[in-house]
Amino acid sequence: MTKTLFIGLDGATFTVINEMIRDLPDVGVTMPFLKQFIEKGARAKLLSTPNPLTPPAWVSIMTGRTPGNHGVYDFIRAEEKAGDVYFTLYDARDIRTETIWAIASRQNCTVVALNFPFTAPPLPINGALVPGFVPWKHLRRNTTPLNLYDRLKEIPDFDPKELAWDFDREKQTLEVMTDEDLENWVRYHIPRDEQWFRIAEKLLKEDNPDLMAVLFDGVDKLQHQIWMFLDPALINANPSPWEKRMRELCLEYFRKLDTYIQRLVELAGPEAQVFMASDHGFTATTEVVRINTFLHEKGYLVWKETDDSQASNRRESSWFANLDWDKTLAYCRTPSSNGITIRVAEKPGNPGIQPSEYEVFREKLIRDLENFRDPNTGERIIQAIHKREDIYSGAAMHEAPDLTLVLRDYGFVSIKNYEPAVEPRETPAGTHHPEGIFLAGGYGIKSNYEGNRQNVVDVPAALLYSLNLPIPADFEGYVPEDFFTESHLNFKPVKIGVSTVTDEEINLATDDISEDEKQQIIAQLQMLGYME
Repeated sequence: MTKTLFIGLDGATFTVINEMIRDLPDVGVTMPFLKQFIEKGARAKLLSTPNPLTPPAWVSIMTGRTPGNHGVYDFIRAEEKAGDVYFTLYDARDIRTETIWAIASRQNCTVVALNFPFTAPPLPINGALVPGFVPWKHLRRNTTPLNLYDRLKEIPDFDPKELAWDFDREKQTLEVMTDEDLENWVRYHIPRDEQWFRIAEKLLKEDNPDLMAVLFDGVDKLQHQIWMFLDPALINANPSPWEKRMRELCLEYFRKLDTYIQRLVELAGPEAQVFMASDHGFTATTEVVRINTFLHEKGYLVWKETDDSQASNRRESSWFANLDWDKTLAYCRTPSSNGITIRVAEKPGNPGIQPSEYEVFREKLIRDLENFRDPNTGERIIQAIHKREDIYSGAAMHEAPDLTLVLRDYGFVSIKNYEPAVEPRETPAGTHHPEGIFLAGGYGIKSNYEGNRQNVVDVPAALLYSLNLPIPADFEGYVPEDFFTESHLNFKPVKIGVSTVTDEEINLATDDISEDEKQQIIAQLQMLGYME
């Protein structure tokens, strides 16, 4: 039987999970299996990466390393060339550290990994991998081993278009956002997650891997759009008929998810250890913070002068053709980065500040950001401002934003050229929160136990320990020993092994997707609010 089952729940938060396992009037228990699992197992809050975002957090969960070492900070990476900024999507080739799929594989464990971001193009592993975050046309060439895709086609009602992102549907949702579209958005993710479940079910039964890992990302995508129907603090006490229907659709999604989890746990068998984790939590964002507008007001960023016919295009643009690069000294590249890049001149005479001026400039910028305050209450708009060396120590530190911002409501910044710099949202929206969930159950796990908050890099340490593998010496996380019974730890003590394989030794594939399809992915990120 499978030794270790890992179920990723993108964006899952105890704010919602606790409601789904309560016995609510007229609803009952939405997720009865998860309720039982939590009662019989261990739970803890899980601290995400400093910027609680899907790419850095899931890569940390896959590698046991923080972004300063694995090198992934955002959905896209950017670089300046000849007075312009060029963007490209991160992929598996940008991860500088070894994944747990590879670590387990080279120690003769079999692995199945499904729907995790930045696993394409794939490395060969001792098992099977189907990547997430790719257009459906590229699923075949990015699955491994070569015959895996043909095996997936044996699944009744297998539909790669439904399995991967439907860009046309999601773009329409962004543009229209009628009640009907929002309803269809929820309906779309129920069969999509079921497709991933069917793949996991097939490979769990037929391959019986030592490590089975599957990510359900519908939780995150729904919560971004319909948070008002999930957060107990926001649910309307006197809902309209449409609101009632939306709430019931949300509950239907979580009921289905509960059945998927139950089936996978049952297939893993009674001797398996089961872990569930999210990359971050969720909360409500109530205001729009236009950080580039603020930087412009303070003189750090200068827009190009345009005539009236160009103004609307400029304001709608998410790119930086309309920044005056000769005068701009600091700016934010993407909403999802929540970061500010300081432009340092490569050599005397080039645009940007001189290297010798960097510390003084950055300190002044920090003071100005600290003084960005609510005009009505005087409260700081930005609750925390982190220097990159304080939160991203490692070989890839200099690829991080110079400053990472935490807004007072944990929202993502806006980078558009609109005024005012901050204003209330018409209705609260879902946004990421630093605290996600970490659950464990099965053989050797304590019952009805709530532990101290763990870190995302502790998750892969727990998975390797569950497989009876040594924890690499350069892992930044630790096995959550308090999750396990004393007898289990005595029988199987934690072992520390050699360091992971270096990035120079990682032989990555070179297949790539087209620029047009990259733009489709970027459109999806815009829909979720990660880009503009």
